[in-house]
Order: sequence, then structure tokens, then C-alpha cells
Amino acid sequence: MNDVTVTRTLVVPASELRERFSRSGGPGGQGVNTADSRVELSFDLAASPSIPDHLKQRMLDRLAGRLVDGVITIAASEHRAQLQNRAAARERLAVILREAAAPPPPVRRATKPTRGSQERRIASKKRRADTKRGRGRSGSWD
Repeated sequence: MNDVTVTRTLVVPASELRERFSRSGGPGGQGVNTADSRVELSFDLAASPSIPDHLKQRMLDRLAGRLVDGVITIAASEHRAQLQNRAAARERLAVILREAAAPPPPVRRATKPTRGSQERRIASKKRRADTKRGRGRSGSWD
């Protein structure tokens, strides 16, 4: 098993990951009944010593819907080979943890529209109203 590199500074050691294998559904003929190619990769985020505390709390908050008792589980069964599914599960875990560890976006300060933009908006509304008013009944059909 290999370590999972989340960012340049954050690496989850393989010793903190648990893998479970089971039979995968879908096509594959007779091999589907014998090969345990589906991979379930579990990582105990809440108890992990490799994640710094300031990041851990942010990640726990952002992944709250995906965690079960602080453990995140990824299932991969899109490939027919177990090795490929193991790699896919690790890559998916890295992407999820990377997104959860990302710093929050800067807070947007609300600003008022400028006077010029307000005047342009009102002028365009008046032009539109004049255009629509010009489409009214002229009485030539009666």
C-alpha cells in the first residue's frame, strides 16, 4: 500500500488506511463471480495523527455529511482489476481531502452600485419601455 498525497505538505500514511475487498457488480462474465475487485477504502479522519489540528477541524466540518463516526469511506468498482480500483479509490480520497482542506474563500464585502451604473440601468429600462409601448394597437386592423 502506498501513502496518499493530499497536498505537498499533507500526506496520509498507508498505515492509517483500511482496505476491504468484495465482489464487484456489472459486466465481466464468469470472472465477476470469483474476483474480489471492488475496493472500499476507509480513513479515520477524526483520529488521524497525521493531519494538523487546524486543518482537521475544517475538514471534519466540511465533510460532516460523508463521515460516519469520523471515518470517510470511498468505494471504487469502475475497473475490472483490483489494482486499478485501489488506485482510483486513493485518488478519489486525495481529491476529497484536498477540497476539504482548502482555505475558505475571502469574505466578499458588499458594495453599492455606482451612480453611473444606476443611471445606465434606468436609461435602458426606459428605452425598453418605449420599444414595448411602440408595439401597441394602432387601430388599423379594425
